[in-house]
Amino acid sequence: MHAIIHVIDDDESFRKAVSRMLRTAGYQVHSYPSAGDFLLSYPGDDLACVLLDVRMPGPSGLDLQVALAAKGRNFPIIFLTGHGSIPMTVRAMKAGAVDFLTKPVNKDELLSAVKRALDSYGKDAAVRAQVNAWNECVQKLTPREQEVFKRVVTGKLNKQIAADLGISERTIKAHRAQVMEKMRVQSVAQLVHIFDQLQSSPNNRHPRPSA
Repeated sequence: MHAIIHVIDDDESFRKAVSRMLRTAGYQVHSYPSAGDFLLSYPGDDLACVLLDVRMPGPSGLDLQVALAAKGRNFPIIFLTGHGSIPMTVRAMKAGAVDFLTKPVNKDELLSAVKRALDSYGKDAAVRAQVNAWNECVQKLTPREQEVFKRVVTGKLNKQIAADLGISERTIKAHRAQVMEKMRVQSVAQLVHIFDQLQSSPNNRHPRPSA
């Protein structure tokens, strides 16, 4: 998948220069004069990175960072600014920015930051895809199977689960087999791993069985 770099800056000459630099390095580039223009384009979830000016007419770069987070768009963001400050940098980085570069930006520094951002985003995308796949499996479990699932991963034996739920051990064994099949695992250890990953994933927006 080819990476797309979104350059958002109201300085046309700077925007064109950075876009040219990135295209020469082999990236596909889309550029925008404002945060509003970028939002109206509704960029997809392709492998992408956002190079973002902090101060622009209309919504600022920091405002756009907040808006993207609210929309669930997890693009890695690199801020480019000639008006940076320590509080501004801290705020951007705490909100998830990959880097905060000062204009005029060094070519090697910029390309290095972009590579780091895309590498990180690629790994995050793989994690999100796996979590989504596991969630789809969880949604196929019946309510009773989910109750069995959440007890199996805490280490309870079939007879203990049967006592908890007030049903026979034989029925628990049948439900447990269905859980293993629907979750596409061969062992309890794999089931525990999936449960732990779903519980800890910040990208997981679907209902999860709770312990």
